Amino acid sequence: MCLSVPMRIIEVEGDKAVVELGGTTQEVSVILIDPPPEPGQYAIVHAGFAINVINEDEARENLALLEELAECHQRELESRGEG
Repeated sequence: MCLSVPMRIIEVEGDKAVVELGGTTQEVSVILIDPPPEPGQYAIVHAGFAINVINEDEARENLALLEELAECHQRELESRGEG
C-alpha cells in the first residue's frame, strides 16, 4: 500500500525542500509544485516528492485521520493477540 502524508515545509532551496513530521525531517523534491512552496506551508508528500500544497487545517485533519487509522489497526492487532 502506498501512502502520502502531509508534512510541514521547513526550508526550500531550488527544487528541494526539507519537510518535517513528528520531529522527523527529510529532503524531498518540489519539482511537481508550481508555484514553488514556501517554508511554513504544508505539502502532501509521497515517495520523496511533494505533490501538492495544502492549508494547515487540511493537514491537521489528514494527520488526525491517519492517527485514528493507526489506532484502529493497533486495536485490531491486539484483539488477535498480535500486538
